[in-house]
Amino acid sequence: MDDDTTEPKVGVRADVVVFNRGVRPTPWFFDSYSERLYLMIEPGRLLWENPKLPAFWPADLGAITVPNKDVILPLGEAMGLDPRAGGQWATTGTVMLWIVTRLFPDAHVDVAGFSFLDDPGQTSWHHAYGDPSPVGNEHAIGLEARLVRPWIEFGRIDYHR
Repeated sequence: MDDDTTEPKVGVRADVVVFNRGVRPTPWFFDSYSERLYLMIEPGRLLWENPKLPAFWPADLGAITVPNKDVILPLGEAMGLDPRAGGQWATTGTVMLWIVTRLFPDAHVDVAGFSFLDDPGQTSWHHAYGDPSPVGNEHAIGLEARLVRPWIEFGRIDYHR
């Protein structure tokens, strides 16, 4: 990471963790955290969420939140939703795809783990760690599938099942 005492660094890789403040962190969620950029999305803050940092957050990490007006609201509109009015918004994974495809339009994007693409009616998530959890009422994953599928079909992203 750059600082004021050295020349800016340029590379070909960035490790970025996009997560929601309600994440159930795995034991290794913050492993090597000083080598990654953590972006917290807070769409619920449009309606009700507490602005305090989660208790599990390392004290020396700081906080970078993704601005709702620049990401959550336009993404919601692209899905046919108004997150401010209906209390529904995209999942964290789709938010991540939206950010990367807009900030880096020429980047090669490989993704996996978007189960709603194959099962937009699913009612629970089966995570790589821990017990399954219900798909929250705040997510309209059928609309997300409709938004993301063309990105795969037209080669904007490569999806690995």
